[in-house]
Amino acid sequence: MAETSSFQVSKFNIRVKLMLIISGIIFVSLFLIIELATHFFRRDSEIRVKENDLQISNLVSLKIQSEFLARAKNMKLFASELESLKDCKSLPTNRIFFENEEEILYVGIFKKEGNSLKEVNSCLNPQILSKNFSDSEGYISAASTDKSLFFKSFDGSTILTNSSSTFSAAVIGYSFPYKEINNTKTILISFLKPSKSAETFRSNGINLVYMVDEKGIVLGHPEVSFVMQEKSFADLPVVKSMISAKQRNSQIHFEENGEKFIGTFQKLDFAPGAVISIIPEDKAFEEVYNIQKRNIFITIAILSFAILIVFIYSRSLTIPILQLVDSSNEISKGNYQIYNEPKSKDEVGVLTTSFNSMAKGLDEREKMKTAFRKFVNEEIAELSMKGEIKLGGERKFCAIFFSDIRSFTSISEKLEPEEVVEFLNQYMTEMVRCVRETGGIVDKFIGDAIMATWGALKPLKNETEAAINASLLMREALLKFNIGRGSTKKPIIQIGCGINSGYVISGQIGSDERLEYTVIGDAVNLASRVESLNKPFGTDLLITQDSYDKVSKIFRVEKMPSIKVKGKEEPQTIYAVLGRLDDKDCPKTLKELREKVGIHFEEEAEDDSKKKPKKKANLEKEEKYEIL
Repeated sequence: MAETSSFQVSKFNIRVKLMLIISGIIFVSLFLIIELATHFFRRDSEIRVKENDLQISNLVSLKIQSEFLARAKNMKLFASELESLKDCKSLPTNRIFFENEEEILYVGIFKKEGNSLKEVNSCLNPQILSKNFSDSEGYISAASTDKSLFFKSFDGSTILTNSSSTFSAAVIGYSFPYKEINNTKTILISFLKPSKSAETFRSNGINLVYMVDEKGIVLGHPEVSFVMQEKSFADLPVVKSMISAKQRNSQIHFEENGEKFIGTFQKLDFAPGAVISIIPEDKAFEEVYNIQKRNIFITIAILSFAILIVFIYSRSLTIPILQLVDSSNEISKGNYQIYNEPKSKDEVGVLTTSFNSMAKGLDEREKMKTAFRKFVNEEIAELSMKGEIKLGGERKFCAIFFSDIRSFTSISEKLEPEEVVEFLNQYMTEMVRCVRETGGIVDKFIGDAIMATWGALKPLKNETEAAINASLLMREALLKFNIGRGSTKKPIIQIGCGINSGYVISGQIGSDERLEYTVIGDAVNLASRVESLNKPFGTDLLITQDSYDKVSKIFRVEKMPSIKVKGKEEPQTIYAVLGRLDDKDCPKTLKELREKVGIHFEEEAEDDSKKKPKKKANLEKEEKYEIL
C-alpha cells in the first residue's frame, strides 16, 4: 500500500507525451520542408534569374546590333550621295538624314594613304555644332588618333571605340567597310552620341546592363558619365571572363566588395565587344527569403492546432493518405499502373478505392490518347479531347495542297506489298515533316497522295506562303531521298504538287458513328485538279491564280497555259513555282527546274513565243480539265 501511495502521477501523461513527440516530429518535418522548399525554390529562382539575365543580355545585344546595322545601312545610302558632292550642305537629303539619325555627329568617307587616314568627303550634323563639334578637323583628328583600330575596317571589320577623351564629351567612334572608289578601298567613319543607347541600358529592372569593347572599355552605360570618362571594367571578373572566353556568351558567380553577383556576357556579332548584365544575388533572391520567413510564421501559428488533429487521426489517416500522396506523385510522372490496398472500410478506404479506379481510368485514357494521336493529327487530337472543335463546319480561308507520286502504279507493280508499304512510310515521313515545319496539318493520305491544309485549324500570317514553302521543302527533301535510288527495288521518286487558296468549310464531317476533321468546297476540288496538271505540263509544283495573288512578290513563277476545269465556266490561270525570289539558287527558268528535279519533258512549239505541252489521249478521256 505504501508503495502504491508513493506513486505519483507524472505531469507528462501519455497524451502530453504523444503531443510532445508528434509536435516535435511535426516541427522538425515542417522545418525540413521549409528548408528544402527554400532550397529548391532558391535553386529554381536562380535558374530563372540566370535565364532572365541571359535573355536580357541577348535582347539588348540584338537591339544594339539592329540599331547599329540599320544606322550603317542608312549611312551607306547617305554616303553614296555624298561622295559626288564637295559640300554636303548642298545635299538635298542632308537635313532629313540628320533629323532621322540625330545621334550621328559626323559621317566621313576615308581612304588609306600610307600609314594615315585621308578624308575623301564628310558631313557634319548641322543641329549639333558646338566648340567640340564645329568642324571636320576635330573629327579627322579623332579618327587619326584611333587609326590603328579604324584600319581594321579596310580588312572588313566593324569597329566600335570610345572617343570621348578627344571631344571632352561622351562620343562613340563607329567604322565599317564602304566600297572601292577609283580602285581604292574606302571605309565609313562616324562619331555618335550614346544618349539613346543609355535609355536601352537603363530600362532593365534590377539588372545593370552596359556594353564594353573587347578590352573592357565602356561603350554604353545607363550613366552617360561612365562613357565620357572612358571607364574600364577590365578588372571585373565577368568582363575578364568575356575577354578570355571563346564562346559567345556565358554566366559566372563572382564577389565584389563583399557582395555577391551573377554576371552574364553576350558578345556582339557585328563588332568586337559585348553586352554585360549584372544582378546582385540579394535582390535576385529577396522574395525567396521573404517566403521563408512567412512560412516560419505560418508554421508556428498553426502548429498547436495541427498537433491535436494529427494526434487523434495519425494512425487512421496519415499512413493511407501519405500512400495516396506518393501514388499521386507517381501519376504526375506518368506512371498510372498503381494500386493501393485499402486499409480500412471508412471514408479513407473509399478514397483509396476511388483513387485506384481513377488511376486505372487514367491509364486507359493515356493508352487511348497515345493510340489516337497516331491516327489523327496531334493538334486536332488535343483540341478534340478538349472539346474545342465545333461539330459541323466553319467557313475559313486556307491553302489546300495535294501531292501525288508520278507513275506509282507501275512502281508498285515491280515491288512486293511489304516493300511498297516500307518505301511509302519512308516517303510520307519526310513529306509530313515538311508540312508540320511550316504550320500545316495533314488532312488525309489517299494511297500515295497527300492532302494537307494551312489555316484550316488556326489562322496563319500567310497560309499560301507557308504551303508553298512546304512544297519547296518537299522538293529538296525528295532530292535527298532519291540519293542512292534508281534501281527496280529502289526507284527514283518524282511527285506533283498542286496548291489553291480560298474559302472552305472546315470541321468534323461524317456520320453519327464516325467523324473526320477535313475541309470541303470548290477550292479543294480545284487544288486536286491543278495537281493532276503537273504531268502534262512537265512541272512539280503548280498554283492557282488565287494563290499567286497572295505570294506574287515572294516567289519566282512561270505562267502556264490557261485551263478549262470541269465545273468552272471561266478559264483558270495557273503558275509553275520555280522557287523563292530571295533564294540565290532558285532556278531562273522552267527548263532549269526540270533539270534540277529530273523531269524529262518533251515540248512542241506552238509559235515563236509560246510552247504548249502535248495533250495525252488518256487525259482527254478524264474530262476533268482541258488545256486551252
